[in-house]
Amino acid sequence: MHLYLAHYLIKTLYDQHKMKTQIQLVKPGSFNNEDHWYPKALNATIHPMVNFFLNLDKQKIITRYCHLHPKVNKTKLEEILSYSCRYFLWSGADLFNATSEDGNRQMVVIENNSCPSGQKSMPLLDDNKEDGSYRLLIERTFKDLVKSKRGVSKLDGALGVIYDKNYMETSGYAAVIADVFNEDVYLIPYYDLKENHHVKIEDGIIYIQVEKQWQPMRALFRYVTQKPWNRLPLQSKTKILNPTVACLAGGRNKMVAAKAYDIYNTELENDGLQINMPETIWDISKNEIPLWIQKLGGHAVVKIPYSNAGQGVYTITSPQELDQFMAEEIAYDRFIVQSLIGNFNWSSRSKDGKYYHVGTIPTSNGSTYVADIRMMVSSTKDGIKPLCIYSRRAAKPLSSYLEKGSNSWDMLGTNLSIKLGENQWGSDTNRLMLMDRRDFNKLGLGLDDLIEAYIQTVLSTIAIDKMCKTLYNSKGKFRHKLFKSLNNDLTLLDEIMR
Repeated sequence: MHLYLAHYLIKTLYDQHKMKTQIQLVKPGSFNNEDHWYPKALNATIHPMVNFFLNLDKQKIITRYCHLHPKVNKTKLEEILSYSCRYFLWSGADLFNATSEDGNRQMVVIENNSCPSGQKSMPLLDDNKEDGSYRLLIERTFKDLVKSKRGVSKLDGALGVIYDKNYMETSGYAAVIADVFNEDVYLIPYYDLKENHHVKIEDGIIYIQVEKQWQPMRALFRYVTQKPWNRLPLQSKTKILNPTVACLAGGRNKMVAAKAYDIYNTELENDGLQINMPETIWDISKNEIPLWIQKLGGHAVVKIPYSNAGQGVYTITSPQELDQFMAEEIAYDRFIVQSLIGNFNWSSRSKDGKYYHVGTIPTSNGSTYVADIRMMVSSTKDGIKPLCIYSRRAAKPLSSYLEKGSNSWDMLGTNLSIKLGENQWGSDTNRLMLMDRRDFNKLGLGLDDLIEAYIQTVLSTIAIDKMCKTLYNSKGKFRHKLFKSLNNDLTLLDEIMR
């Protein structure tokens, strides 16, 4: 345990040394791939099956999927994979490879993240293209947004990357944007609970202070993940990828995401398609939680809907874990409870039956670990396309039976981020599993699993984008009353910038 803590501290000190508190100017030609990948990923060779999947033609994916799922409406699937998002342009879904007691395997969407991490964990597809899928995202999606006529297309100003964590990736994006647009780019820290005097918003335009002058920004690439709605506007003349609404509509809001998925599933039910998700009970107060956990057989997941990076998620498998959760002081009023996917002997029994983790291929001592799949995609003029993939495993192997006093999170939690203080993060890269020749084989995944994960990611992305559209009226104004009816949490509502 002390070795793990030492690793976290060393990594965090490194991250904090590199994390800047002042605006940086990033010039074209400054991209250095060693600064923007984990060493483990920088020296990895992509697995041939993953490379093959990422280069698959859309029609081949559709034909293969419909062959294996004959009830799927092929025309509808073509429409879905050709969909261009209006708001939720860049996303990353976290999925579990699960199976039922009858052997029905599914990729289950746990959440879909706005402004997701992943580039620093993705081996290069082509060794001759050293900026990898950083450049793919900027050229496919950000470049089109900046040059589009959507919003104020002729706003004069600079380009920037605005962030509150993950300096390794955000600085990489800034360098690639500088290369693609052949102009200087500003790298702008913007932390929660800070004064942030270097940023101001006037008449919907975001300005940054550079050498005592206020510089208007025509477009921003956003990696602000901690409550972005409390300091970025919902109506902005400065173009933002992703805009704040993408977070409120589901990208950083698990409550509204669950409703968006449910609504879209209703639309899809006659086409043989659906977003696979755990059974979800939403809009519940803290006092109601024990009743719903009891209904799910004493095993469940409780989530603070607006947290991310592995924070605010509680796996409940015993009265002790429930008591620990109930004793915590939590600022928000509303929660969601979901069926728990664990081992077959201790998973929730939901209305769709019991699902449990497929897990990794057993180790030499017979241990199987829970692992998730992060599938990152972005919207293009030709549809939603995959960018990169990685996986994370839990800290401890999955037990067949729970011992009294055991910590279920150690067996089920996969997120690598560790919060060590205000705006301070570490990362346990020992549990990172790459899409390389070595790690990928341990996941036990095939090509059809990757296709299923991609389609689930696309479906959940579209569901959230449709919710974004619903939250604006015909005049482009955010519908605060509608949002309150969807998510009546007074603490959250007070946080949203007006």
